[in-house]
Amino acid sequence: MTDDDSDRAAGPDGLAPTRPVFAEPWHAQVLALAQEMVARGCFSARQWADALGLALREAEAGSAPDTDDTYYTAVLCALETLSSAETGILPAELAERRRAWREAYESTPHGQPVELRPRT
Repeated sequence: MTDDDSDRAAGPDGLAPTRPVFAEPWHAQVLALAQEMVARGCFSARQWADALGLALREAEAGSAPDTDDTYYTAVLCALETLSSAETGILPAELAERRRAWREAYESTPHGQPVELRPRT
């Protein structure tokens, strides 16, 4: 077994991984959301695969490092692209929502739930 294989080796029970499968909770959440959207027919598995492949190629072309964060950022980008195409939500609207969430997150005291309030 090589050093690279040891990261993928099963745990003591032979099935459980020896390290977390996802580095961050949002990594699991974005994949689960994409899977649910395919299951509900929001877009097809083929559309998902094509969008993810394109996002990964764009990350590579932009010299993004080959890391988990790069992969999951591509997953998020693909999900946003498909969501925009299927719902009519414009990229500017997504950017505004992202800005609002960031503002809400940064202004929320540690340990408190983040609340996105309507802008007045």
